[in-house]
Amino acid sequence: MSHKADLKIVCLDGYTENPGDLSWDGFKALGDFTIYDRTSGSDIIPRIGSAEAILTNKTPISRTTLEACPNLRYIGVLATGYNVVDTDAAKEQGVTVTNIPTYGTSAVGQFAIALLLEICHRIGHHSEAVRKGRWENCDDFCFWDYPLIELAGKTMGIIGFGRIGQVTGTIAKALGMKVIAYDEAKNTSGQAIGDYVSLDTIFAQSDVISLHCPLLPSTQGLINKNTIPKMKDGVIILNNSRGPLIVEQDLADALNSGKVYAAGVDVVSSEPIKADNPLLKAKNCIITPHISWASKESRKRLMDIAVGNLSAFLQGKPVNTVG
Repeated sequence: MSHKADLKIVCLDGYTENPGDLSWDGFKALGDFTIYDRTSGSDIIPRIGSAEAILTNKTPISRTTLEACPNLRYIGVLATGYNVVDTDAAKEQGVTVTNIPTYGTSAVGQFAIALLLEICHRIGHHSEAVRKGRWENCDDFCFWDYPLIELAGKTMGIIGFGRIGQVTGTIAKALGMKVIAYDEAKNTSGQAIGDYVSLDTIFAQSDVISLHCPLLPSTQGLINKNTIPKMKDGVIILNNSRGPLIVEQDLADALNSGKVYAAGVDVVSSEPIKADNPLLKAKNCIITPHISWASKESRKRLMDIAVGNLSAFLQGKPVNTVG
């Protein structure tokens, strides 16, 4: 690896991490730093060029790219998920890959509850209705267009009870909800928040189901035409974990039939969302553009960890390595 002053560092897609409200100075202090807002296709290899260290969020780093960039020794993924990197090829070529394992726990848990509260109160809709003059011209002192739902006394079932699931459960409990959870690896810290139960019990007893599990072969398509009938009529489903946890056509059908009262999703199976995604036309479905992680505080934490990852690597003591 080059001397610090000569170290060439390239960030391939920095805009979503830092659209201008954070500082890249931590990386600039480690070497010759070049940043691109976005990189795709044929630009990937030439932009990496002779760089020894790169940062990527969603720009894919394939075996072909690794073979074309022999100077590369370090890939810092600016996210928790690192499937954009061919880690097998990186390992074969002696390239260290790191990720950011925990940075948005509080933000993502808070956002799950925000989706739920929007479903329960439709605050945005009613605020806009007031601005359009509907309250001014109302015969009564109030009006509402959706059922207003009180959460106290209802049951939240959380699938995936790690850090984020437990933050979500803690907030739900503070709202007066009963919390039950399913996780293959039962964490003792979760027992103070909710009761561990079977997956079928989650489906049968939950008024709200919130997904916080990783995307694995065992969880892909977990919400589908076979599991939805096991749920209560009028259940609410939340997903700000991974889009492919849900079979979207099956959820859309259940929303349109009324079996599922509402859904709030911050992730979909293919992102950015495609125009033919069935959830776009489904009843009572709130969709946000994968922003649970994106509070300024969360992104600042991500930036600090990313700088620390590269710094540790340069000192010969890599941390948060993957692959």
